[in-house]
Amino acid sequence: MIILQLLVNGVALGAAYALVALGFVLVLNATSAVNFAQGDLVMAGGLLAVAAAPLLPLPGVLLLPVVMALMAGLGVLLALAAYMPLRRRPPVSVFISTIAVGIILQNGASVLFGPEPRAAPPLFSGGSLSLGGLVVAEQSLAIIAVAGLLIAAQGWLFARTQLGRRLRATAQDPEMARACGVPVTAMILATFALGTAYAGVAGLLLANQFFVAPTAGGDLILKAYIAVTIGGWGSVPGAVAGALVIALFEVGVSSVLSYPVALGALYVTLLLILVARPQGLFGEAARRRA
Repeated sequence: MIILQLLVNGVALGAAYALVALGFVLVLNATSAVNFAQGDLVMAGGLLAVAAAPLLPLPGVLLLPVVMALMAGLGVLLALAAYMPLRRRPPVSVFISTIAVGIILQNGASVLFGPEPRAAPPLFSGGSLSLGGLVVAEQSLAIIAVAGLLIAAQGWLFARTQLGRRLRATAQDPEMARACGVPVTAMILATFALGTAYAGVAGLLLANQFFVAPTAGGDLILKAYIAVTIGGWGSVPGAVAGALVIALFEVGVSSVLSYPVALGALYVTLLLILVARPQGLFGEAARRRA
């Protein structure tokens, strides 16, 4: 029973991390640039949920659409301010601009909310369910359900809709997509909006059980980076798989050993994957990345 409980908790944590990594990969594919503000956007989404909770006394699941919409708008602003003016400049320009955005978000959150960790409302009641002797937190099951639904919706969007086909065309070859009449700039803005909305949802999901603080972004972007490295740069399934691997070590290995040992084991595993399979578990064809 303990193993099953750990498994559920690990999958829940991995599902939230998967949303972080998924937003990271979507922007990476569309722009060939790394958004180093992704972790701070997760933090912003969590604190946005904390701020909205007193104004809209609703369960977290009903706050989700509000957080997603506001964070999508923030994603468009991020693209307009930190990517679009610099997309024809050397790649280091985008690196610095997204890092600057992350620092602005971090310090702004510290001023508005203070340095203390905060908790967002649970998706539902925040209680526990007993299933044949297995006691599982409702929040963990809700995180798995919400994240799974959003990941499946993203897969459907990209595979079954005209918008998805345009987004994929922009990610694969923006110049050819533009020649075929695809509004590449609009697609890039939509990708930033979607990736940032996913970051906001992840922030809301993580902020209930694990709390959220203004300085949390650095750790989250590192985990997103590790997830896409394990899974393979540019691979959406790889990002999800990499996020689950991280959660396996953080929840499963740390329950047997200590957390520092589990973290060390994760990095050893990362190094072994890089040596044995540099392109990651779901590696793509070689492509220049910014």
